[in-house]
Amino acid sequence: MRGATAHPHLRTGRSLWADSPGLSLPSKRLSQPLDVDVVVIGAGISGAFMAYDLSHDFHVAVLECNAPLLGSTIASTAMLQWELDSPALALAEQIGLADASRVYQRSRRVVNDLIDIVRLERIACRLTPKASLYLAGDAYGARALKSEAKLRTNIGLDSVFLRKDELRERFAIERSGAILSQGSASADPAQLAAGLLRRAIKRGAHLFAPEEVTGIMQGGDHVTLVNGSGFEVRARHIVFCCGYAFPKGVPTNRAKIISTWALASKPIGDMPEWLSKHLLWEASDPYLYVRTTTDGRIIMGGEDEASADRQSDPIILKEKGRTLTRKLKVLLPNIHFEIDYAWAGAFGHSTTSMPLIGAIPDMPNCHAVMGLGGNGITFSALASQIVGATVRGRRDPDADLFAFT
Repeated sequence: MRGATAHPHLRTGRSLWADSPGLSLPSKRLSQPLDVDVVVIGAGISGAFMAYDLSHDFHVAVLECNAPLLGSTIASTAMLQWELDSPALALAEQIGLADASRVYQRSRRVVNDLIDIVRLERIACRLTPKASLYLAGDAYGARALKSEAKLRTNIGLDSVFLRKDELRERFAIERSGAILSQGSASADPAQLAAGLLRRAIKRGAHLFAPEEVTGIMQGGDHVTLVNGSGFEVRARHIVFCCGYAFPKGVPTNRAKIISTWALASKPIGDMPEWLSKHLLWEASDPYLYVRTTTDGRIIMGGEDEASADRQSDPIILKEKGRTLTRKLKVLLPNIHFEIDYAWAGAFGHSTTSMPLIGAIPDMPNCHAVMGLGGNGITFSALASQIVGATVRGRRDPDADLFAFT
């Protein structure tokens, strides 16, 4: 642990997004003390959404301890879903049906909001609206998915259950059933974050990198940050957007860091048309998920393990690549998948698959975003809404669902 956050090794290998165009950002080092309304710590996808939202009304500074975008954001596979890793029925058993319904409904609205922002700002990030196909697996079979689809329909979500024969006829997939849902999307996460940060900078935000926060001093109605450059940064509000580098002093509610792996193929010429329009994932443990890119590649990932360190081993990366390729061949036997990129990353996991967002207990004027679960980009957009409301002196109606306790 160093500075104000714990810094796990966040990724191994080379992500497809590392070669995306348009990722350069105007950043600089601190050269004098700074006084602003809000400091956002972290220049990944969470920090980008936060800076974008708050820069509409406040003077914002973004501090990043490394180069912007190069943490866990670039390891994301950017499946922009409103469905959580925990099905709504399972979540209801943990937090109650009413609150689980609110979580799913809000997540659905946030994906719409995210898409609207990209279109409004004309951010070039290969955003593609898609449906989601959730396949029965060893964790949840056809009967469970049928009940899940019924619950989602009852709370106004666009999901339908597909029987085995319907799934085979429409998608040539051999599983006992699936849930087909509308309203998801895919994108290039690095281009999305870069685009949001550029819009914030255009409105007067400043990006300082590399600048590591080494200490925090609280006093009255402001917070002062101490950093490696030796210049103090004073702000009315501090927002930690550190991805899976947990801030010191922030309760994690038993969250843990696990390892996950991903692959991207070379462009595939004979891909089924339906696959380019759907996100594909399975109700298994460990699970496989699949998406496509606008240039005809397949991205897949999964094989998560409950270890923060396994993802840093290049030998395991090769082993996981072979395992994922075999699984895809079973699921989609007519697809020829040739690995072009392979990477692994650290991934935050919570017992509910929900993020932690909001004011940090016993740290006045400090807020944090911990995008736990498999919906990191969706949760980043949500966090900007919840924290943005707080900084403006309002309360988001769903803030209680994601608050630190």
